[in-house]
Amino acid sequence: MMEGFQMKAGIEGKEKRMEAVLLSETEIKRGSMAEEDPNGNEHGAAACTSRAPRWGPQHAGARQLAELYSPGKRLQEWISVILCLSLVTINFIFLLINFSTVYIYKIIIGTIAGIVTADFASGLVHWGADTWGSVDIPVIGKAFIRPFREHHIDPTAITRHDFIETNGDNCMIPLLPLAHMAYTFMSHSSESIAESYPWECFVFALSLFVMMTNQIHKWSHMYFGLPLWVTVLQDLHIILPRKHHRVHHVSPHETYFCITTGWLNYPLHCVGFWRRMEDLIERLTGNKPRSDDLKWAQKSE
Repeated sequence: MMEGFQMKAGIEGKEKRMEAVLLSETEIKRGSMAEEDPNGNEHGAAACTSRAPRWGPQHAGARQLAELYSPGKRLQEWISVILCLSLVTINFIFLLINFSTVYIYKIIIGTIAGIVTADFASGLVHWGADTWGSVDIPVIGKAFIRPFREHHIDPTAITRHDFIETNGDNCMIPLLPLAHMAYTFMSHSSESIAESYPWECFVFALSLFVMMTNQIHKWSHMYFGLPLWVTVLQDLHIILPRKHHRVHHVSPHETYFCITTGWLNYPLHCVGFWRRMEDLIERLTGNKPRSDDLKWAQKSE
């Protein structure tokens, strides 16, 4: 009898993990903000029972979070973007100068591995900031967790951000690897560089796609005015497609966290990776996932 109960529980758990993936287009619309409507209030029963915006720039929580964007934060973003773009340019030139077909297969494998690693890293950071922590945490709360809280209650805010605000934080992340890569090219012998070239391709692809992650994320929320080449890359699922990312924005935002290419979302969801991580952390700390996120979503004044 106990074995039967455990089997039933296991089946129910598996069904729950697959639920978000199997949502219909109508269910996704009811549970997430309509990207074509900045206030996203035309879908679902809640729209009929409450005068307060459920999503969008007029939501009380969204307005408060937007006001926390500071001049100091802006300065950090400018510095990060300038340094990162400079290092990317320098390293790309070094890669072109030192290119050889001797290790071509290793170069291809290293580049693909870098892109996949960037996708997983985007999911890990996205999951961590979405699920844990608070805007009230000193320094990192307003600087780095605030944008994640704002994004869930005003998903199209990112489409109104300029290049600096969109990409500032992601440009800061790969600065040290890119600086070390440039130092390697300038200080090592040509023989040493030839041997480590596939590794440098991995580092460069990882850094480039980390840097581009939030821009790609922004494009996944834009339904108008995208360049043709961007929509082609989305349709080919080389970068995060728009419909694919809508799954994450179904409340309570508990799956499909990878936002660079989205390649890893389905396999990670199928094995219950994020749910298992949340269960482990909740058992160890007693903290409930997405409690701060829910608090901001429920603000009415």
